Amino acid sequence: MDLDPRRLLVLDAIARHGGLAPAARALGHTRSAVSQQLASLEREVGLPLVDRSGGRLELTATGRLLAATGDRISRELASAVEQLSSADGSPTQGPVAIGASSWVIERLAARAQRLLAQWHPQVRPRFVETGLPDGLQRLRLGGLDVLVITDDRDTAVPLPPAVRAWVLSEDEYRVIVPDGWDLPGHPAELSGRPWIGAPEQSARARAFARFAAAHGVVPSVEHVAEHPTALAALLAGQAGALIMPAYHAALLDRAKVTGLPVTGSLITRVLHRTGHAPGAPAARAAADALRQAARDHAEAVTAGAPAGRDIVVRRLHDPSGTDRQ
Repeated sequence: MDLDPRRLLVLDAIARHGGLAPAARALGHTRSAVSQQLASLEREVGLPLVDRSGGRLELTATGRLLAATGDRISRELASAVEQLSSADGSPTQGPVAIGASSWVIERLAARAQRLLAQWHPQVRPRFVETGLPDGLQRLRLGGLDVLVITDDRDTAVPLPPAVRAWVLSEDEYRVIVPDGWDLPGHPAELSGRPWIGAPEQSARARAFARFAAAHGVVPSVEHVAEHPTALAALLAGQAGALIMPAYHAALLDRAKVTGLPVTGSLITRVLHRTGHAPGAPAARAAADALRQAARDHAEAVTAGAPAGRDIVVRRLHDPSGTDRQ
């Protein structure tokens, strides 16, 4: 049996991201190309690797075995890139431009700067406030060395080449209504009522579009806001319902958290350029500092949470873990 390792990497992406379409987005391929690679691998193996009978694509036992092999290959390749980066003798020093949202800068910048001063005093960080589309473009063109972004897990945007991504946290979505509203028992009860939406193509906007399509929810009016402070102010003014991550929802005072189901989750990732790109060692050092700052922040918030509040980040990934989507 002659297995193509590239197809094992595709199978690993299917397993990691839960389907053909999200795997295609992660790899920067079309869905058709991923499907063809899967079909070719099944012909090579002579056994089915996925089961579609339940309405949702699931890997078979053989598929899981080969996906695990693909995962090991992917990790070995990532390790080789890191070793090449460190073997070229490039010093960990110099300026590093870090793009992040205002919310991330407010909570992580000072911590990350302190850590960098301890670990790599020759690295000079410079923070740039930016959003998802603009930040990715700057990273792609070399205007940023590191980028912290939040994205919707189910519809995550493809990342530029020669970039390594680490998941800092993942949080489930919640449907929130103003404290003066009755708690809805079904999503349809919120159709025809005002909503607080998000900028087009943002993670929250995509999560709401998915929720609205699934339950036939049509807002009577849709306000648009992004920053948590603005969302809290609109909620306090009884402006409408909204979808937001559970972490932010737990911090609200004048609002009710419903039990309505919202599929997907919000992920926060730190991206940095790899390989032999100029400033790659400094970028890696800054990314490491941001990852540790995120862990320190989550621990501090959880420890200081008021009684009766569930203020936690749903999942913090181990610093040794990586997420290549």
